[in-house]
Amino acid sequence: DDAGRVVGAVVETPEGRVEVMANKGVVLAAGGFPQDVRRRAALFPHAPSGHEHLSPAPPGNTGDGLRLGESVGATVQDDLPNAAAWVPISRPVWSDGTRGTFPHFVDRSKPGVIAVTRSGRRFVNEAESYHDFCQAMYARCTEEGGEICAYFIVDHRTLRKYGLGYVKPYPVPFRPHIKSGYLQTGKTLEELAGAIGADPAGLRTTVEAFNGPAARGEDPEFSKGNTSYNRSLGDPEHKPNPCVAPIGDGPYYAVRLEIGDLGTFAGLSTDGSARVLNEDGTPIPGLYAAGNDAASIMGGNYPGGGITLGPALTFGYIAARHMSGGNA
Repeated sequence: DDAGRVVGAVVETPEGRVEVMANKGVVLAAGGFPQDVRRRAALFPHAPSGHEHLSPAPPGNTGDGLRLGESVGATVQDDLPNAAAWVPISRPVWSDGTRGTFPHFVDRSKPGVIAVTRSGRRFVNEAESYHDFCQAMYARCTEEGGEICAYFIVDHRTLRKYGLGYVKPYPVPFRPHIKSGYLQTGKTLEELAGAIGADPAGLRTTVEAFNGPAARGEDPEFSKGNTSYNRSLGDPEHKPNPCVAPIGDGPYYAVRLEIGDLGTFAGLSTDGSARVLNEDGTPIPGLYAAGNDAASIMGGNYPGGGITLGPALTFGYIAARHMSGGNA
């Protein structure tokens, strides 16, 4: 209004524009910007054009809330160490030839699963947080000067027992995924390396170095399975380490991984009452933000699963209390 207070919104509908007025306030909660290519290019180091990133978020989740806030003087807190919660993503191929997005949560912790870059080298404890996994993948690929991608490597027994990404365990057929190109395979490690564009000698050296200690349930390089967090998604029936087993005889399989997100962290600056702040740090009257439209309360860090969901619930409640005149 004329006093600078946010009093409503103009909404585009199939029937045309509708003006919606709000007596108490407006809450921006449109889910951040995971599909905003321009803002991704500005804030995601691994995506210089904005397209080198995969998100399972809906295609329409393009940062409308952030732009609405900016249009009335709000600022986006974009100086965070991570602009989003990262997760490794693979791309299964659907029956019509289009590609989906599959976030990898569980398979990384299973025994017999390792991840390598194109050098053929491991780069991380695969069972650690998916956010940490992607940070390590970016660091190694940047160091090696190659494309920002990695591959899960398994043998046939591991594939059929646990599955891999979108490939399901026995007895679900897996060969359609080879035909589609989602699942790469090779009778030998060298053949698999050729299929994924990795260094054959590097992959052979990595697997041989891994297998000796893995037969004893050990991972001296990255300590996979040494924490309760790692073991929580391992195989409790596999002893002595539910997360570690050697890579056995071929055939071998690989799935390509790229960096994706589970929600963005860079969002509108807000105060403890969920009020959106302008450039000088003062609240914009009538405007609130919650969820991923508000900047990460963890400062762009990822301490655990749900770190975008918990604040969304909490600050949605705080915003409603504040605008209704209750205690924030």
